[in-house]
Amino acid sequence: MHGMMTSKAELGREVRTQAGRVRGTLRDASGVLAFKGIPYAAPPLGPLRWHSPQPPARWAGVRDALVFGAGCLSSLENDHRPGPRHEDCLYLNVWTAARYADEKHPVMVWIHGGGFQFGSSANPATDGGTLAANGVVVVSFNYRLGIFGFLAHPDLDAEAPSGNYGLQDQLAALRWVRTNIADFGGDPDNITLFGESAGAMAVGILMASPLAHGLFHKAIGQSGAFWDGRHGPLQSFDEARARGVAFARQQGDGSIAALRDLPADRLNAAAPWSFKTSPVVGAFSPSIDHHVVPDVPARRFLRGEQMRIPLLTGWNAAEEFPFMAQALPHPSADAFLAAADAMFGRERMVDFRKLYPAATDAEATISAAALTGDIVIGEQCWQWLRLHRRTQHAPVYGYLFSYTSPYTPIASHVTEIPFVFGTLTPQQVIGSMTPPAEEDLALARTMMDYWVNFAAHGDPNGPGLPPWPHYDESDVVQIIGTTIEARPNPQGERFRFLDGFRQDGVLPVRWREVG
Repeated sequence: MHGMMTSKAELGREVRTQAGRVRGTLRDASGVLAFKGIPYAAPPLGPLRWHSPQPPARWAGVRDALVFGAGCLSSLENDHRPGPRHEDCLYLNVWTAARYADEKHPVMVWIHGGGFQFGSSANPATDGGTLAANGVVVVSFNYRLGIFGFLAHPDLDAEAPSGNYGLQDQLAALRWVRTNIADFGGDPDNITLFGESAGAMAVGILMASPLAHGLFHKAIGQSGAFWDGRHGPLQSFDEARARGVAFARQQGDGSIAALRDLPADRLNAAAPWSFKTSPVVGAFSPSIDHHVVPDVPARRFLRGEQMRIPLLTGWNAAEEFPFMAQALPHPSADAFLAAADAMFGRERMVDFRKLYPAATDAEATISAAALTGDIVIGEQCWQWLRLHRRTQHAPVYGYLFSYTSPYTPIASHVTEIPFVFGTLTPQQVIGSMTPPAEEDLALARTMMDYWVNFAAHGDPNGPGLPPWPHYDESDVVQIIGTTIEARPNPQGERFRFLDGFRQDGVLPVRWREVG
């Protein structure tokens, strides 16, 4: 029977999966084995373009799993990230330090970010080897993006529920993990799903999706929450279909059959995406399809319809830099305050000015960036913490990453990632060429310990670590900075101000209006 091995069978470089055997490589002296480019679904080509992921074909002999599979096609304009990209991209990677296949290490499954438009599992900052050396099995994977991952169209409705193929890919990868991970020394009954930015948004949406029930047991969200359908890529299914129909007509006769006949590169070029036009909202992105996404996630959390599992989530102190700076306006103080007056009402402007000061144009630019970061990321993560604790009474832990050093000069979006994975080098993520110092490496060890403890036990605390309390109504979060301590949320007053405008879980303010 597949998955059964004799006790103490030593785990080698060849491992059996349900589709066939794979051959990995010894990563380094740590003893971690790396298996890269394993297909978890059939190539989504031809009739499988815009189709739910199908099982991969079985293979004979041993398949080399030595290099990353091609990343999915990126919609980002001028995307110069390294590595090949192809429509045939549904591959995953496994890192394990297990010596024996029956060790049952906790499993951590990573979903990459990129606004559902770009990114891949081959990012050097998310190499899972160092994290795996700390006693977990790490899995990462690619999923379809942009036009290939999120096109909705009435022709597709006739075949099957459509629009969220990228999210269906994520579910397929999780099912692969449940089926195969025991043969890599992982515990299929102890899986933590974690991600950053759009990856964290996906974690939240899958927590609220009935289709994901039982596929993971703990959740970590870094700098992203998928709440209300206005401040992320989420759109109504009617909107998604209307965009799909308009796109199909622009390319030909308007049918899906005609679109499936077009070269992938042509389709991708016809649906570009840019930070300058939309740093968060993409035309082809997740929708409320009433299948994978039955409703706005915030409303499902309000009703207590999400998974009852431990959650660890947080945000960075300067989320809006540097990537939002490419799209943010640089408003004058007068323009910024006029926009705020229109959004929040004159009677609230005294409070607004205290929280987002704009006495000068320079101050207004800083406050516009802060407000954008709050609306799009910070306050959304804070809501995730509060609602999950309130409606499910599950263990919840919150953090604010504020660490800076010569290596990491600003705690902006994505800067926590190399600390979580222990991949601190002069790095690609924030463009720093400063080598990490001992204090940077020490923080990485601490963060890996927290994340691994949470994956193992649903609690980040452990021997020698600064205590991390449960999140509760006191709004205390773990401040991860040059010192690590639990303190009241420094941004809580701003978040409570924004929360006062929510209606049925929705914040009726569009981030693009802040400037």
